[in-house]
Amino acid sequence: MTEPAKTTIKVEKATQIKGADRHDLCDAAEAAILEGGGFGWLSPPPREVLETYWRGVLVVPERSLFLARMDGVVAGSAQLVRPTRNNEAQSHAVTLTAAFVAPWARGHGVARALIEAVEATARDDGFAVLNLDVRETQTAAIALYETLGYTRWATQPYYARVGDAWVAGHFYSKLLRDDGDGA
Repeated sequence: MTEPAKTTIKVEKATQIKGADRHDLCDAAEAAILEGGGFGWLSPPPREVLETYWRGVLVVPERSLFLARMDGVVAGSAQLVRPTRNNEAQSHAVTLTAAFVAPWARGHGVARALIEAVEATARDDGFAVLNLDVRETQTAAIALYETLGYTRWATQPYYARVGDAWVAGHFYSKLLRDDGDGA
């Protein structure tokens, strides 16, 4: 009897998105949006809007785009946002944003791998704090963030509007390194 093939998860920092990767990334994003985890979108925009969005992410100097692959197919992504150069007071902190995993790839460790890759890059780049925010409806993401040591420091009751209802958002941070002065 042969054993089932092991799922392979890999995360990379993207410098370009072309061909099948662009198609897979847009498909994964559309599926995540339809499942309610669309990093701001409530319904998928036209494909050309998504493609333009991803191209735009790559040209913003303060952003790094991470792609997660499951068995070679783009299954999710996340972005690391650095402070602008003139923001000296918050030069120690970065933000994890626009994180999602396609519904078909959930439950395999893709989200954990994405977050850990973003954290490792932030640490390697010398940042001390990683911040993020998430809708209260994204309970699996919240559970993962809390398991990974993120601390909820606030809730905004009017974070998002979905249909006729307000959805609260939770704000989290994680100390990546302690310089001995609390930051």
